[in-house]
Amino acid sequence: MANFAPQMEIISDIENVKSLPECAATIGVFDGVHAGHQQIIKQMIRDAKDHGFKSMVITFDRQPRELFDANYHPQLLTTQKNKVFLLSLFEVDYVVVLPFTMEMARLSAHDFMQQVLKDKLNVKLLRLGYDNRFGHGRKEGFEDYVRYGKDMGMRVLQGNPLKLEGYSEPVSSSLIRRLIVEDGNVKDARTLMTRPFALMGTIKSGEHIGSTLGFPTANLEPDDDGKLIPASGVYAVKAFLGYAFIKPAMMNIGTRPTFNGQKQTLEVNIFDFDGDLYGKQIAVDFIQRLRDERRFDSPEALVAQLEKDKQQVEQILNQK
Repeated sequence: MANFAPQMEIISDIENVKSLPECAATIGVFDGVHAGHQQIIKQMIRDAKDHGFKSMVITFDRQPRELFDANYHPQLLTTQKNKVFLLSLFEVDYVVVLPFTMEMARLSAHDFMQQVLKDKLNVKLLRLGYDNRFGHGRKEGFEDYVRYGKDMGMRVLQGNPLKLEGYSEPVSSSLIRRLIVEDGNVKDARTLMTRPFALMGTIKSGEHIGSTLGFPTANLEPDDDGKLIPASGVYAVKAFLGYAFIKPAMMNIGTRPTFNGQKQTLEVNIFDFDGDLYGKQIAVDFIQRLRDERRFDSPEALVAQLEKDKQQVEQILNQK
């Protein structure tokens, strides 16, 4: 991360933080670090420069709901590690990762602003997203935050929603999740995130059915079980080993109904690649969904479709 933002400091323990200079800050979960998040962060950076403050992005180490619901499956657009990395790409001075504990959850909005933002982090200007609410029960709203801020010597400003042409609602993490999970619409998700949705994982040994068909696949096991999995279907993807681009590829997410499969698998067919990937970590960028997964009458019919899929993937990726 230092190569991207050499002056940036990551703070994960505010109890032992050194005395900080006056800061402009924005706060949020920032799952996906999408175009709307990027807009508010850039506004905050301008605020900091205009007032001579340091810039600070404040986020949390988990989705707040995870603290109260043990059965909650977050379906993350970005893992915690990846989110902090993406935030580090902005020209900010500090990224603060707050541990979302029961003690913090009990703080009212006023006490959170006083005890955490003012006393610990020396926030003098707070730039909030248009729908950002915090504090116990999320009972207060923007006007309350402004009033509390005046008493503390903290200016509180609100950003505007980002609504892109062709979309009926502002850019949000929930909108992007719906696009990916319900429709497999990774193409529109890429527009809203300003980069492809990606999955990282380890290659595990499978049943080698793909190899018998002439389309050998690598079975991807995601590194984080909280990461969102796109809707079943066939996708055009790009495969990476570490940070190095390997090859164009296509991915099937589903149960392999032609072979009476029962368990969902994530299988990547990397074009023109014959290396050994077992046990290695790879990442795939989702570019576009091709079709639904479906049952074919025979393996030969499936192979014929896979040939068509491969041609379509090559056309799509050659255009990008």
